[in-house]
Amino acid sequence: MDIDRFWNIIERASSSAADSGVLFDEALLDLLAGRPPQEILEYAERFDEVHDALYRWDVWAAAYLIGGGCSDDSFMDFRAGVIALGRDWYDRTVLDPDSLAERPAVIEAAGAHRDEALFYEDVNYAASGAFERLTGDPDAFYKAWAEYRSADEQDGEADMGEDFDFDDAAEMHRRLPRLARLYFKADD
Repeated sequence: MDIDRFWNIIERASSSAADSGVLFDEALLDLLAGRPPQEILEYAERFDEVHDALYRWDVWAAAYLIGGGCSDDSFMDFRAGVIALGRDWYDRTVLDPDSLAERPAVIEAAGAHRDEALFYEDVNYAASGAFERLTGDPDAFYKAWAEYRSADEQDGEADMGEDFDFDDAAEMHRRLPRLARLYFKADD
């Protein structure tokens, strides 16, 4: 599955969710469950690639501000939430995580002191859920995934960029000025 097809699935799930009133993750699961197992595995491979591309300190800092803190697990959910926003917002976030300060849900969450904006755990498990729906076996995806990934494929260590102190307000203002203004103002 090429990257365009991957993003097409995300966009179709978003459209379907908006049209039917179901949650995005449910629409995504429905779309994936209607595909052959091989395509689900290919989707999972692309998902991991775009998810991993967000594994950077500057993106984590954005998640930290938006979430009022951000653990390792929460950062996984935040990256899934950015993917669920679609290709345009994903690309904007990859180029400049501070651009999330323009996202209406982020602005609203900052003003209301809510910390759940963009954190979307269930999106991480759409491929495994689709496999389970197809097979009835909750472990089927993980078995198929182990076979799908080549034995010689090794995950390299991610280049996360420069680490910095998320609790240093001056540093956050320097690196993510729009988000810092939005969230530090919300804390007043």
